[in-house]
Amino acid sequence: MQKYLLLVIVGLGLTASVVYLVVAKPVAAAQTEQSSAVFDSDGKLELPTGFRKWVFVGAPLTPNGLNDGKANFPEYHHVYIEQKNVDAYLKTGQFPEGTVIVKELTRVLDPTFPDGSRKEPSGRGYFNGEYNGIDLTVKDSKRFAKTNGWGFFTFGHHPMPYDKTAAEKSVTECAGCHIANVAATDMTWIQFYPLLRDKPGY
Repeated sequence: MQKYLLLVIVGLGLTASVVYLVVAKPVAAAQTEQSSAVFDSDGKLELPTGFRKWVFVGAPLTPNGLNDGKANFPEYHHVYIEQKNVDAYLKTGQFPEGTVIVKELTRVLDPTFPDGSRKEPSGRGYFNGEYNGIDLTVKDSKRFAKTNGWGFFTFGHHPMPYDKTAAEKSVTECAGCHIANVAATDMTWIQFYPLLRDKPGY
């Protein structure tokens, strides 16, 4: 009787171990692939936290001083992408589903010349001023099928604090320009980001 009970206990233990391995692994994988994009009950995107710890891929600048005072985006664009998604792009040339790209804007620091530049000990040039807003893109082929699989959001073009949630922007405001100019590079301005463009590795 004792032998029989021992065999039953051992058998139950092995069964539990197998079930744990089968169930736990997919859950772990799902957690690993989880997107930083969180939508509320109204379909608005929540502003992600901790994005300044992500990989910094570039900072394009089109100042007003070089565009007759009418630049569409006169600030620096500090662009951040999670490392797992940068790694995937470097391997495949495509971003995985759920990728979030954050573009945080900073104004040009206190211009003193007509072209918006100023002098510092390092020389005359452009330097980062205060934070001035966030634009963000999310890759979700089902949710954003009408705009080549990417959704575009703005959390305000103004100093901090930023808006906590944002509704998807219209095609004419954001996606249209990406579709017209960078559809071939996964809707992203890869040419401005050396890490992604030249793939030198870390």
